[in-house]
Amino acid sequence: MKSTPHPAPATTEQAESTTTRIARKTWSYILALAAGLCWAGALLLLFLADMHVEANPLAPQRVLFYVLVLAAGAMTFIPAAQWTGYEGLALEGIGGMALLLYTLAFVPPPTDWLLALPDLPVYLLFIMALFWSVSALVFPFVYALGYLVFKQRARRLDTRRAARQAHGIGLLVACLALLAALRVLTLVSALLVVLILAIAELLLLSRVQVQQGAK
Repeated sequence: MKSTPHPAPATTEQAESTTTRIARKTWSYILALAAGLCWAGALLLLFLADMHVEANPLAPQRVLFYVLVLAAGAMTFIPAAQWTGYEGLALEGIGGMALLLYTLAFVPPPTDWLLALPDLPVYLLFIMALFWSVSALVFPFVYALGYLVFKQRARRLDTRRAARQAHGIGLLVACLALLAALRVLTLVSALLVVLILAIAELLLLSRVQVQQGAK
């Protein structure tokens, strides 16, 4: 009587790995779709619903807006943090986007320039939210670009470099908003800020390269 041949271990492992990859891709697509729907719902409420006229912070529309923003941020930035290995991305992304959208939805817009005392907290809150949210949004793209550009594995997977560069872009946007709030934003002042930040980043990159060469 002939015995039934058992599948080779390698074949079984390959089938399991293929199944795992398919399951991961399926869940990632579902998660991306859910995040997109949450962002769309939050933006629709932001632009189409007059939530700011409701004084009660626990009004149904407001609570729905809070839930959509937090859920969208969690489903967007937690997977991105796991993919890149940068743990601070989740906190910056969720907190920054929540603060930015809350400011746009419920905080009355300023009517004067930055140094006018009634409007100063509004400007500072908006600029801080802008810095955090922009830094978090551009970090995955900066990380992916560095992975393609740099040849050394340590440089390609350096999350500190990617975080520094993403924060530099966030700082650039925040500085431009600050100049606009001070009513001194011109093409020359904007280019000057870009030049300063670009030179600072080039100096940091060259310093790291020299230190690695010395080792």
